[in-house]
Amino acid sequence: MTDNAAIKVLIADEHAVVREGLKSILASTDDIRVVGETNSGLEAIRLSRQMAHQVLILEISLADKSGIEVLKQIKNELPQTAVIIFSAHKEDQFAVRVHKAGASGYLHKLSSALEIINAIRQVAAGLKYISPALAQELANNLTQEYEGELHKTLSDREFQTLRMIASGKSVSDIAKELSLSVKTISEYRSRILLKMKLRHNAELTHYAIKRQLVE
Repeated sequence: MTDNAAIKVLIADEHAVVREGLKSILASTDDIRVVGETNSGLEAIRLSRQMAHQVLILEISLADKSGIEVLKQIKNELPQTAVIIFSAHKEDQFAVRVHKAGASGYLHKLSSALEIINAIRQVAAGLKYISPALAQELANNLTQEYEGELHKTLSDREFQTLRMIASGKSVSDIAKELSLSVKTISEYRSRILLKMKLRHNAELTHYAIKRQLVE
């Protein structure tokens, strides 16, 4: 296959060993080529603007910017780019949320090489990729309420704030990192506690850890 016909992929993941592993897997194909990589959300946005590519493989937990925020910005600026969220978090906790935000697919970091390759080919063809495990999870919940899954009622910004609080960050730390006011983050926190029927940060943290919403 000629270089122009190959599916061009960008990789954004904090961990060099993960990026190297993905590159090694994709190097075994003759129709997929990695054209760039980064460990930064902001750099992922910059590379997406500058480099010709069809698919971005994006870690959800980047240090400088939430993967969901990166996803939304890229889909707003470059709607033709297919984004696959690549994460160690449980699929049932994040996949529906990222699909709603514009992702074309969600892959767990324990996915097989064949599943990763197939997902890239599928989204590059303009289709969505949903793993068999997620399809079964969605089917199981078609007629069920998410009892005990109150975090699914949160907005993306509230959900991001929840994860940051559960990671031990203060309201002022979160405000600084997200470039928002302390008052705004405090309001998010209040809404989170109200929606989730929690009393304080300790209960919030316990909830997030129990459901594997934080690493």
